Amino acid sequence: MLYFSKFKIISVIIFTLLLSYFTASNFFKFDDNFINRNINLGLDLQGGSYLLLEIDNKPVIIQHLQNKLVQIKKYFKEKKISLKNIILQDNEKIYFTVDQGHIEETRSLLDNDDSKINPYFQQFKSHQFNIENSDNEFLLSFSKYGLIQIKSSSQNQAIEIVRRRVDEIGTNEPNILKQGNNRILVELPGLNDPGRIKSLLGKTANLTFRFVTQNEEESFGTEKLFFEDGSEVAIVSKRIILSGDNLIDAQPKMDNQINQTVVYFNLDRVGAKKFAKATTTGVGKRLAIILDGKIISDPTIKEPIIGGSGQITGDFTFQSATDLALLLRSGALPAPLNIIEERTVGPDLGQDSINSGMLSLIIGFFLVVMFMIFKYKVFGLIANITLIINLFLLVGILTLFEATLTLPGIAGIILTVGMAVDANVLIFERIKEEIQDEKNQILAFDSGYTKSKTTILDANITTLIAAIILFIMGSGPVKGFSVTLGVGIVTTLFSVYFIARLLTAYYVTKNKMKKNLI
Repeated sequence: MLYFSKFKIISVIIFTLLLSYFTASNFFKFDDNFINRNINLGLDLQGGSYLLLEIDNKPVIIQHLQNKLVQIKKYFKEKKISLKNIILQDNEKIYFTVDQGHIEETRSLLDNDDSKINPYFQQFKSHQFNIENSDNEFLLSFSKYGLIQIKSSSQNQAIEIVRRRVDEIGTNEPNILKQGNNRILVELPGLNDPGRIKSLLGKTANLTFRFVTQNEEESFGTEKLFFEDGSEVAIVSKRIILSGDNLIDAQPKMDNQINQTVVYFNLDRVGAKKFAKATTTGVGKRLAIILDGKIISDPTIKEPIIGGSGQITGDFTFQSATDLALLLRSGALPAPLNIIEERTVGPDLGQDSINSGMLSLIIGFFLVVMFMIFKYKVFGLIANITLIINLFLLVGILTLFEATLTLPGIAGIILTVGMAVDANVLIFERIKEEIQDEKNQILAFDSGYTKSKTTILDANITTLIAAIILFIMGSGPVKGFSVTLGVGIVTTLFSVYFIARLLTAYYVTKNKMKKNLI
């Protein structure tokens, strides 16, 4: 155990120096810094915003019901079953009637285990819809599992859109997590403009292009919509020419011809074809560009737009144009998000947390160093040197992976200090026992390291398993603690069995003639 080959010695030194370099990059700026990496500070240390968002699933449920209503019409038409009086009742249920001769067939199609129009039974042992049947009348409402699927899908989609919008702003290491089945937790360290992110997350960003019309009896139907500034009302067709789903890019730009900031957009192949057809037949008409039910622009089509791109004009500042482009690029939310809880952590409070954490680390480290020197003399000094290197290795690995350090993470580092010392104490005490039975001190040291290995590995591996479980099952600060604890265990084992053992081997072989080395 005390023998080290030259290759192993060089490898340990290079590995230690490399991670020490990454550690130092957090405190010093190197002109020749070949890899620019740093530890990110969490919300509790850096300051920032904490938002708890709640998804309003009611519009999503209504939309699914409307889609299902259309699907039911088409499905039963294919089955040559005539549906009568099919309506959406109170935005909660689908109601329809059938002829007396098709009651049993209709019931079978809806309640069959392999029903295409009413699925999920094979998966959940429950259909997507509950069926109420009285004579020739049918009433369909979402089952428990049907609602779970809708809410889960809506939540997953909303999280992805929120993540895209947050990433566009450039916030470092945002923490976006599920909360229950209809809430999203958003932590944004270092955010200095919480009002902007609230505005961006509060918009559904449902974009549509529709013609402005004066014919209130149009076949597709019409509706009155306000302009974004509330200045006037326009009558627009309910027929959607184009939706935001067809956008592939949107960017703010300055149009020198009109001396205004505009939003340029590019469409996919399908969208470009639709837009070209609509603008060709609609020359001279006003095209309303509608965002979340409000008109943001209504330009007159002067000529066909066939290139698959266009621009949105309006009374934009560069910031508002940037935000609009961001919303369009990230996509529309499946449902509105309501902010139900908001907290802001100031940088001063974060700095106080850093100072408190560092003070506790310094005090704990000093007491451990004093105890080890008092108890084990030279070997206590070796353990202390190993402990310092262990901290460098730990911080270096966190820096390499650009981990986020939180206040519980600092607690994990402090705990690592204690665990690293504990491993050395077990080894030294075992060596003392071996020296009593072994006349050769080198053999006693070698035996002490060998026989204590199993105990140390068992203790650290069980703790590592706990850290992994905390990382998988926990969230936010709990994960920060588990990361530093897990990495600390790995660096502790390395420092004890490579660095401390190397220093011990060097000292023992140089002083093998001395009595009572420990």
